[in-house]
Amino acid sequence: MRIRKLLVTTLLLSGATLAASDALMEGVDIGRTGWVKDEKVFTPANVTSTKLLWRVPLNSTPRSMHNLFAPLIAENVTTPQGALEVGLVAGISDDLFAINAADGQVLWRRKFENRLTNQAPVNNVLCPGGQTAVPALVQVSPGKYTVYAVSWDGRLHQINLGDGEDVAPPQKFLPGNGKPYALNYKDGVVYTATAQGCGGLINAFHSFDLASRRASSFIPAGGGLWGRRGAAIDAEGRIYLGTGDAMFDPANRRLGNGIVGVKLDANQQLQLVDFFAAPNANWLWRRDLDVNTTPVAFDYRGRKFLVGTSKEARLWLLDRDNLGGEDHRTTLYTTPLIGADSQAFAGVGVWGALSAWQDPQGNQWVLVPFWGPVSTQFKAPIEHSRPQNGGVAAFKLEEIGGKWQLTPAWLSRDMDLAEEVVIANGIIFAYSSGTDGTQTVQDVAWDEPGGPRYGGGLSAGADRRVPNARKAMLYALDGQTGKELWNSGTTIESWNHFSGMTVANGRAYIGTFDGMLYAFGVR
Repeated sequence: MRIRKLLVTTLLLSGATLAASDALMEGVDIGRTGWVKDEKVFTPANVTSTKLLWRVPLNSTPRSMHNLFAPLIAENVTTPQGALEVGLVAGISDDLFAINAADGQVLWRRKFENRLTNQAPVNNVLCPGGQTAVPALVQVSPGKYTVYAVSWDGRLHQINLGDGEDVAPPQKFLPGNGKPYALNYKDGVVYTATAQGCGGLINAFHSFDLASRRASSFIPAGGGLWGRRGAAIDAEGRIYLGTGDAMFDPANRRLGNGIVGVKLDANQQLQLVDFFAAPNANWLWRRDLDVNTTPVAFDYRGRKFLVGTSKEARLWLLDRDNLGGEDHRTTLYTTPLIGADSQAFAGVGVWGALSAWQDPQGNQWVLVPFWGPVSTQFKAPIEHSRPQNGGVAAFKLEEIGGKWQLTPAWLSRDMDLAEEVVIANGIIFAYSSGTDGTQTVQDVAWDEPGGPRYGGGLSAGADRRVPNARKAMLYALDGQTGKELWNSGTTIESWNHFSGMTVANGRAYIGTFDGMLYAFGVR
């Protein structure tokens, strides 16, 4: 008994965990659910004692409003220092940092060689340049992980997480200076999507087969596949993403402002398999209420579901085997508005990613972060506030009378522009980004305070928005009720934009615009 107690004490003091969880890609898994299924360190009972464990400044240069992305976490990585839990952090200016998760020590840093001629700072928030795709990690053998990353010039890099050395020479994947989104990986193929026409790159799905080194693209003629978590993939190998910012006109091969599914054929070429658009898709497009988030794919009670949304802030429940029914416009269920009663395109609605999880009782949940005031149409049995700045809405997926629906369950406290959430052991980790979400401002005279003479005016660019940003804050909520269990208070000194957070092995991580990486956790 004394030996057993000594062993357990030694493990706890050394920082080792008896059950480990990895977060190898943005959104945790290929379906982009945000659910860390193996997390056992955080519990609803101990999360209230969460403290700042460490913070470390990373020498990453911001571009526009962007800097650090959410770290990826791999447990028990073989490194020159021994077996360690390692975090991989991407920076917008073509940086990669490997971090010892125990104390924040930088293990190695890579800065990709960049041959692009125009690398000047930009004021364009939509097209900042740089490394915009969150990498993906893949375990290739015990203790060994490969990093897949796309640099600013469009090359795909393969790097050993343990020491930062190349596993294979960089391969040309995409044209340079575009805007690829978070990478996904399945069965030896790396996937991404591009948006906003940055660098003149056509908005498209993209794949790279590692064995044949063959790239493929599918162009749905949409205005931008710009879900922040990148494309979602299901077990059948179908890849899904929204196509906002363009007309939906399938008769003329234009699939804008919908959700499109593609799949690799026998020749490793991406082909269309299905598509969906809301009945008011073109009205949404004209109001700039586009499909702007990554849909979430999951299975439940033998059914294959996909849930999507747009800046309009209502959910579409879809069957992955028959997106939109016969007319491609019919959902299994459509929720009332969650927010954005004003139907404005900036500072309100859904901007962060959707998430999904199942509780121990087998109930399926869908979580929606939103910006701005909650809709007067949205009511939940449990409401901790009627948010005016943003919050998280929780739904249960239920079958009632033979039909599926998303039933409101709870509404969180008010949050300053709530972003994507991560679920770990029944705890909902959420955060408010503190970014300036405004894209239009009232006109003012040239020499008035806030006018062009003082760096203001009508610009939606970084020069105006960066000075108006606030501070990010992390929250832990009870998954069943939405009750707040913990928050980070004023500890975080900056904000982030176009980024996220990560939870694994009793730590919650967030990177900020000033290049600081924070780790909160239970000791």
